[in-house]
Amino acid sequence: MSDAKRPTTNITLLGRYYTIACDPGEEQKLERVARYLDRAMQGIQAQSSVLGTERVAIMAALNITNELLETRDAQRNYEADITRLSERLETALTKSREPASGTNKPS
Repeated sequence: MSDAKRPTTNITLLGRYYTIACDPGEEQKLERVARYLDRAMQGIQAQSSVLGTERVAIMAALNITNELLETRDAQRNYEADITRLSERLETALTKSREPASGTNKPS
């Protein structure tokens, strides 16, 4: 789909306005993402007013990427924990279905 047919959304980053094309129905998501990025950039700029906009954007991108990777790692750990618990549960259920040894032996 060409950009000419795509809806656009106006966003603000560090007081500068940008018109961004996005997929139909994704305008609110883009606005939410832009607000998150703007807050991250404002936080970095507040710490050091001598940084240029490009450097602030790069630092924000690095911080957000770090957040993403930490969240993915945590999710993988949770999934591994769930898998281990599921395996333990399956083992316990299997053992509980087995007849007890030494009982019901024919005489």
